[in-house]
Amino acid sequence: MHKIKTRFAPSPTGYLHVGNIRTALYSWLYSKHNNGEFILRIEDTDFERSTQVHINSILEVMRWLNLNWDKGPYYQTKRFDRYHEVMNNMLIAGTAYKCYCSKERLNNLRKEQISKNKKPHYDGYCRNQSYNNILNKPYVLRFCNPKQGSVVFVDQIRGPIKFNNLELDDLIICRADGSPTYNFCVVIDDWDMKITHVIRGEDHINNTPRQINILKALGAPIPIYAHVSMILDSDNKKLSKSHGAMNIMQYRNDGYLPEALLNYLVRLGWSYGNKEIFNRKEMINYFSLDRITKSASIFNMNKLLWLNHYYINSLPAEYIVTHLKWHIEQLGINTQNGPNLTNLITLLGKRCNTLKEIAHSCYYFYQDFIVLNTNIAKKYFPQTARLPLETIRKKLETIKIWTSKNIYKEIKTTSIELNIKIEKICMPLRVAITGINKSPSIDSILYYVGQNRSLKRIDKALIYINKYVK
Repeated sequence: MHKIKTRFAPSPTGYLHVGNIRTALYSWLYSKHNNGEFILRIEDTDFERSTQVHINSILEVMRWLNLNWDKGPYYQTKRFDRYHEVMNNMLIAGTAYKCYCSKERLNNLRKEQISKNKKPHYDGYCRNQSYNNILNKPYVLRFCNPKQGSVVFVDQIRGPIKFNNLELDDLIICRADGSPTYNFCVVIDDWDMKITHVIRGEDHINNTPRQINILKALGAPIPIYAHVSMILDSDNKKLSKSHGAMNIMQYRNDGYLPEALLNYLVRLGWSYGNKEIFNRKEMINYFSLDRITKSASIFNMNKLLWLNHYYINSLPAEYIVTHLKWHIEQLGINTQNGPNLTNLITLLGKRCNTLKEIAHSCYYFYQDFIVLNTNIAKKYFPQTARLPLETIRKKLETIKIWTSKNIYKEIKTTSIELNIKIEKICMPLRVAITGINKSPSIDSILYYVGQNRSLKRIDKALIYINKYVK
């Protein structure tokens, strides 16, 4: 059997979204499962809409997700000589022809067909004409689609699919400006790159019989096709920007790990028993096309968030830090002035669903806050907070070995000494140290903020109480 070869072939006319990446992931997994090759191809023949920005974004997404390609990226715009070579051979072989029909004729033909409730398609007017002597008149190249029979292919997800050749017109394979069309380029690329399996969205099903007919006309092998169903939002509607149709890198910006996103997407239409959590190795080992569902999948942000929280707390802290650093940098936080970030993963991971939340939650470890939130200060710095803060400050100052255990011991001693509940000490202390009213255990916070900085922040809180609280 030939070596399995799959491809991901995005068009750089926009940013990649979850539908694109799920297709890329399935193609990548299928090639890896079968010890095959995964090829990245950039289909950039749409000159007006293709941009370098979108090409760069495609490469950035694939690298962020670590969907490494074995060959490529190939660019269709760099293969025009090859496309024209094949077209010329097709003209000679009679499997393609020049069409000189004007836009006016084609528009009138379309209107006439619609008025008679017929499916609009080219009527083959130029197919059998002889235009040997026509010069300087624009023309397109059309493929001679078979007039009889059917195209039947066995979709690996949907089963047998049949198209009558009479429903398929002689599609244009080269525009008047000499640029080849999408359906033609795809065929030549898949042929030249020896693609054995084409895994793509169901919106391409109608292209498949046309591409198969061109491959047959060229005497080229026909790949095996698998068309993946759509992803819908919770209202069973097409994904909007707020429900996953956004640029994939927005998930990185929002604090999601690549592992969480890939694990979520692999399960969005594919299953392996009741298993929900898959690491990369398990995805490769278990993946098969026959486990992909025919029905549309529903995108659920809460499930993705749950997975992200799971991975933040399950993957090695050192690895999480490699992704967290980007978010820390975005906030301009200098981590030289505080604890090692790996410690904060352990401390904050249980409370946070995203890396962005962790980054926003950890600034007080590295920099002093200048202004206290007035509402929080009013609530947690009443006159009655002065004595607990003064007492705990004195005790914290005497600690010789600064550990969480020793810090908690002094908090508890203060509670007993003043005969007040421990939270009456912890809450004003928490606000004094962090500037906010929610955080992990106060003894851990104090430990990582450090003794000197903690004492200085308590001093600031006492100054505030003495100055503003009556």
